Amino acid sequence: RSYGTPSPPSPTFAHNQTKLPDGDKDSHHRPKRGWIWNQFFVLEEHIGPDAQYVGKLHSNSDKGDGSVQYLLSGEGAGTIFTINELTGDIHAKKSLDREKKSHYVLHARAVDRFTNRAVEPESEFIIKVQDVNDNAPKFPDGPFSASVPEMADIGMSVFQITATDADDPTYGNSAKIVYSILQGQPFFTVDPKTGVIRTALPNMDRETREMYSVIIQAKDMAGSVGGLSGSTTVNITLTDVNDNPPRFPQKNYQLYVPESAQVGKAVGKIKANDEDLGVNAEMTYRITNEDGAAMFSISTDSDKREGIISLRKPLDYEKKKAYSLNIEGVNTHLDPRFSYLGPFKDTTTLKLIIGDVDEAPVFTMDYYIMDVYENAPAGTEVGMVTAQDPDSTRSKVRYSIDQNAEGDALFSIDVESGLVTTTRSLDREEVAWHNITVMASEIDNPNLVSYVPVTVQVLDVNDNAPYIATDSALVVCEGSKAGQVIQTIRATDKDNFANGRFTFALPEDLPANPNFTLKDNEDSSASVLARRQGFSQAEQELYQLPVVVWDGGEPLLSSTSTLTLRVCPCQRGARTPVCRAQAFLSSAGLSTGALIAILLCVLILL
Repeated sequence: RSYGTPSPPSPTFAHNQTKLPDGDKDSHHRPKRGWIWNQFFVLEEHIGPDAQYVGKLHSNSDKGDGSVQYLLSGEGAGTIFTINELTGDIHAKKSLDREKKSHYVLHARAVDRFTNRAVEPESEFIIKVQDVNDNAPKFPDGPFSASVPEMADIGMSVFQITATDADDPTYGNSAKIVYSILQGQPFFTVDPKTGVIRTALPNMDRETREMYSVIIQAKDMAGSVGGLSGSTTVNITLTDVNDNPPRFPQKNYQLYVPESAQVGKAVGKIKANDEDLGVNAEMTYRITNEDGAAMFSISTDSDKREGIISLRKPLDYEKKKAYSLNIEGVNTHLDPRFSYLGPFKDTTTLKLIIGDVDEAPVFTMDYYIMDVYENAPAGTEVGMVTAQDPDSTRSKVRYSIDQNAEGDALFSIDVESGLVTTTRSLDREEVAWHNITVMASEIDNPNLVSYVPVTVQVLDVNDNAPYIATDSALVVCEGSKAGQVIQTIRATDKDNFANGRFTFALPEDLPANPNFTLKDNEDSSASVLARRQGFSQAEQELYQLPVVVWDGGEPLLSSTSTLTLRVCPCQRGARTPVCRAQAFLSSAGLSTGALIAILLCVLILL
């Protein structure tokens, strides 16, 4: 029998019998030879001067005469573990570390020293490295960062921390860890078993203190005296909640604004402070009094959290010299849990002092429309412009015409009165409208100039006689009958048609035309009529008809136009008289006999 020296806990025995040959029966079930092993233990971190005794192997075949030799093989055999070949005593000659290797698997044999025959079969056994508390708890991921909302209730979970211990958790209390707080009280606590950190005080205010450095200790041996410990830091930040209303630093402000400030442009800024952060500090501004809101508007700059005051209407120092604005700043994201800390708004008063600015003269109208008759002599009055200095000084104003504007050579202006006159006679038929620009400047400060557009309409007078266009001949069809309308004619007049309608007639000083006559339609048109029938292009192709036309203006003007009438065979079915296409020579006015003569001459030449 072989045995090992037991160490706590009690060893586990394993029977490993030698297999009997087939057919060999043992009625008493007693092994012929066998090894009976206890589990071997060896303490880690042995630091004594001598090799540490592990255990003893022994065979019941060993009579003590030295004939049995014990052999050891496997993990660490010869290097870590040695065996006395005569006695079977096993020693560990090196200090072992359970955290590096917790057990070793070895094989033992017993042989006859002289014959080298196996006295006992080879058997496997384990040497287990027994743990000692040689590793302190560690926080491999530390230090840590965590956060919790300010004003949190007592007991709110903040963070769970976990330490590791390399010692054997199944043996003793070497790896049983207990957590405690070394720094961070009375603000936080830690659960000794789970490592959960919780708040310990109510109403912790971020605006008073934002960062807490909490030191947590982990101690093994269940926290008993002599246990090893490790610590880490947890940096806890209080996150913001909306628990502070906006506040204006002052209840009254004063701002200077010149009266020349442009409408729609910013004239000033105002800001309320909020100790909160991010969206919890966002706010909007508004003007609460109607008088102030009618003249000014306020918008919110979300980046700077400022109220931008802009001008809504033009300012006039001479009419009102100061304005008072009641401004309110209100948080936009409210938290109902903290409504009892409200109201989350604040008000202030802003007084705007309007500054007097030397302004350019102001015309009484935004633009002027004047008129003058054409052909009026130079120096004729067209109209008058008026401008005044809006300032309290009421400086005198000088007028002039912008020399860069169109039509400057046709008009002049009195520098003191603003009376516009013509410099020469105007012709409506040449240009009916003229645009000029009048300038007004202060005598005391000529650099202050204002401009106004002036439009001058040239009114019509009857200075052009009417006429009838005679560019093309009137067509007379060969089949025209007496009294048939040849064509309707109309007159043209360069003057405005408001001078009246046109009247048509044949000249009275000429004898009556036997071929054509004229009928006034009394609608500013006339019809040319045939007096007879039987017109022939061969007999006479062209006729002339003088016509007199009068306008209805003052004075009455007239002119005589001669119409050309052409006789030709007309196309059938045409709405208006149109001559049929004819041979070139025929259109040149040659008779049929002449055409035959020309053709005979050509044949003779051929």
